Amino acid sequence: MKIKNFSRKAAAATIAAAMLAGGTSAFASGSEQDYNGGVQPAPSTPVIEPASAVFEDTYGFTHLTRFDALKIASQQGQSQFEVPGFDVTKIRNIPSAKGKDANGNTIDLDVWDTWPLQNADGTVANYNGYEVVFGLAGDPKVSSDTFIYLFYKKAGDQSLDAWKNAGRVFKDTDKMVPNDSILNNQSEEWSGSATLTKGGKVRLFYTNRQPWDADKGFFGKQTLTTAQVNVSEPSNGTLQVNGVEDFKSIFDGDGKMYQTVDQAFRAGDYSDNHTLRDPHYVEDNGHKYLVFEANTGSETGYQGQSMLSNKAYYGGDDKFFESEREKLLNSPDRNYITIANGALGIIELNDDYSLKKVMKPLIASNTVTDEIERANIFKMKGKWYLFTDTRGAKMFVDGVDDEDIYMLGYVADSIDGPYKPLNGSGLVLHQDLNKRDITWNYAHFAIPQVKGNKVVITSYMTNRGFYTDHHSTFAPSFEVMINGSRTKVMPNSTLEQGQITSK
Repeated sequence: MKIKNFSRKAAAATIAAAMLAGGTSAFASGSEQDYNGGVQPAPSTPVIEPASAVFEDTYGFTHLTRFDALKIASQQGQSQFEVPGFDVTKIRNIPSAKGKDANGNTIDLDVWDTWPLQNADGTVANYNGYEVVFGLAGDPKVSSDTFIYLFYKKAGDQSLDAWKNAGRVFKDTDKMVPNDSILNNQSEEWSGSATLTKGGKVRLFYTNRQPWDADKGFFGKQTLTTAQVNVSEPSNGTLQVNGVEDFKSIFDGDGKMYQTVDQAFRAGDYSDNHTLRDPHYVEDNGHKYLVFEANTGSETGYQGQSMLSNKAYYGGDDKFFESEREKLLNSPDRNYITIANGALGIIELNDDYSLKKVMKPLIASNTVTDEIERANIFKMKGKWYLFTDTRGAKMFVDGVDDEDIYMLGYVADSIDGPYKPLNGSGLVLHQDLNKRDITWNYAHFAIPQVKGNKVVITSYMTNRGFYTDHHSTFAPSFEVMINGSRTKVMPNSTLEQGQITSK
């Protein structure tokens, strides 16, 4: 059975992170570095316990089953799922992506995960005649330089050169708000989403990532966080950030529905891949929600040896379950499979964007992968569509290798599910490129359009730190058609780098 050695990969990532002077989120939601965290001890090897008795429990939500995951491997390569090939000679760095290094010198920045300012229904917002994109950016030589910048252009302008850079959203001192020790100890800013409120305000949601310093009790905790970003137009064609307000932490796990960082790394065991990030804001019938990447908690099918005996995680018939379970029980990576419990979670917010209610996950990937990223949800033609990116390097599935990149998708009649996989397996996009390929892309994000049933797919291109002249940049966008429970990459639909609306 082709299953990755998670311990070997994580240890290698730790070394790579140390060589890059610390920091983990070279791509927050998508670099080739380990997301867990900075310079930390190599993962330990969990003790293999005896197999538990067979049972079947869905915990009341949908699962990315092993049966579906194996179908993904068989579908990849079909044109309807393949990310278009891009002309490497036409890929450019973002001209306005300029910043300062630690010595105050002007440098070209890497820009990776991005997300547009959206209306409550997911369509691109028009902010006083501008389209706005938030993105993670930083010094290509310093992986821990991971902060949110604001890019903007006049609405309707389709060129890469149109994008201007308003600089970092937050000042270093902004996080020092009273009575929020989580925010006060923030080290980096990771991915999220942004909405234009009914009052015309820009509301940002993102992931506060704390440092990794075990001696001081910091383990890279990730917290869903929000702020109002004040934006003005000091002159025609120019936007600027005028500070933030209502800056606060929202949610860092509850242990029951979603794993906390303390659960993940208790007793000095660093073998786990804890996630609680990428908040995506959406509204439904006057209710406010955040959908996000996480891991299951103690009451939603927590990790452990018992996972291998839960038929709900396998799908298929009894014969498939028995055969697949036997493979997992005898796999050399069995102990790492038992801590693979990725999830897409959901919480409801109060009108002031504080936590109102913790809800069950929308989907989980127990025994398949610990990491389903970039939560993305919207309503189209009366159906709710839920998308996520994941990497073959983090999956434990036959037919999937380390270079495979996926966007998976699900559909439901209501926001809280149950969700069914699109295209029979969940596969929406597949890419298989060497990570050193300049056109390698990740963090795919589906943006619904005002009319029709097409979405524009954005992503970033080129991994951080591989080249002196090519930086992580906006990838060319392209279109995907959604037809009920089926999707298709539209032929000849490639748009300019970084475009968030169709032509």
